[in-house]
Amino acid sequence: MKYDFVSILDRHGKDAIAVDMPGKGGWGPGGPKEGFDVIPMWVADMNFPACPTIPEAIIERAKHPAYGYFTPTDEYFDSIIRWQEKRNKVTGLSKENIGYENGVLGCVASALNAFTAPGDPILVHSPTYIGFTGTLTNNGRKIVHSQLYQDENGVWRMDYEDMEKKILENNIHFAIFCSPHNPCGRVWEREEIEKAMEVYRKTDCIVVSDEIWSDFTLYGNQHIPTQSVSEDAKNRTIAIYAPSKTFNLAGLIGSYHIIYNKYLRDRVLSQSSKSHYNSMNVISMHALIGAYKDEGYEWVDELLEVLGGNVDYAYDHIIKNYKGVKLAKPQGTYMLYLDCEDYCKEKGISMDELLKAGWDVGVAWQDGRPFNRPYAIRMNLALPLSRVKEAFERLDKYVFKI
Repeated sequence: MKYDFVSILDRHGKDAIAVDMPGKGGWGPGGPKEGFDVIPMWVADMNFPACPTIPEAIIERAKHPAYGYFTPTDEYFDSIIRWQEKRNKVTGLSKENIGYENGVLGCVASALNAFTAPGDPILVHSPTYIGFTGTLTNNGRKIVHSQLYQDENGVWRMDYEDMEKKILENNIHFAIFCSPHNPCGRVWEREEIEKAMEVYRKTDCIVVSDEIWSDFTLYGNQHIPTQSVSEDAKNRTIAIYAPSKTFNLAGLIGSYHIIYNKYLRDRVLSQSSKSHYNSMNVISMHALIGAYKDEGYEWVDELLEVLGGNVDYAYDHIIKNYKGVKLAKPQGTYMLYLDCEDYCKEKGISMDELLKAGWDVGVAWQDGRPFNRPYAIRMNLALPLSRVKEAFERLDKYVFKI
C-alpha cells in the first residue's frame, strides 16, 4: 500500500483520550492491570496517521505568522463540492447550500431549537447513537424510539409501520436519521431510504440526517445521500457531514451541513449564529482542503480496504470462537456492535463484569448499553490489524477463555 496503516502510532501524551484517559475521570471501568497496555477500541476515532496532505496543508498555512479574522475561501467550498460529486455522486451542489458546523451535534442542536420546543417529541431509531441521546435530553426534548430489528439473515432493518405509528401517536414533526447507521453499521440501500423518507413526507417531519460515516462503506456498498432519493427528501432534510471522522481530525473540529431548502437553511443559520459558537478555525479549513486533495481519495480507498480486512478478521473470530456472542457484520463504519446476552446468561456473569474483564487486560472496548441495548458492547476496529489480533488474543486468554 502507498499509505501507512501498519505502524503502531504512539498517541500517549498527544491529546488522545483514547489512550490517556482510560481509568480517569469516569472514562471506562478502570485502566489496565500492570503488564498490559491500552488497546484503544472504544472512542470512535482512528489509530492511523492522517493522510499526509493534511499536515502538509496545516504546516504550510501555519508558516505565515498571522491568524486573524477570515472568511471561508472558494477553495474550501469547491473541495466539498468536488468530494460530494466524486464520492457520493451529488450534482448541483453549490456554495450557498453548504454551511460550516462546529460539529454534527451542534447542528442537531441548532435544528432542534429552530423547529421544535422543549418537551417536543423527536423520533430516532434504536439502537441510538449516544450523542443524539445526550443532545436531545440536554435540550429538553422527549425521545421516541422506533426499534430497528434484525431479519432472518441478521441484517438490521427499519420498521416503517412502527415509525409512522410512533410519529402519529406522539404528534411528531422532527426526526433524526443516521446513515450509515451508528452503531449498527448498516449502509442503507436506496429503496430503504426512499421508504423512510416517504414516512417522513406523509407525516410532515423535518429530518436531520447524520451522514458523518458516509465515507466508511465496506465491501462495495455505496452511500446514498438522503437528500438524493427524491425532490421532497432534498427539501425536507438537513444533512450533516465531516472530514473529521473520515480523516481522524476530530480534535481540529469542523463539520458542514448541506441544506437545499432556503427556509430550513435560514432557520438553522439563525439558531447557530445566536450563541456565536459556530465559527470556523482557519487551521480546520486548511485541514479540510488538504484532506480533499487527490491523495485523500486514494488514502480513503486504502483505508476502506484495511478496515474491511479488520472487520473480516474480528467478525470471523467472534462467530467461530465466542459462543453466545451475536453480531451483524457491518457494511460500513469501523465499529462492531456485539450482543452478549446469551453469553452472560450462560456464564452467570453481568455486563459490568464482562466489560471490566476486557479493560483489565487493556482491551478498551465500549459499554454499548447507552446505545439502548442492555447486553451490548461496541468495538472500534480502526487500528492496525496487528493490534486487533493482539486484542483478541487477550480476550481469548483472559476474558472468554477459549
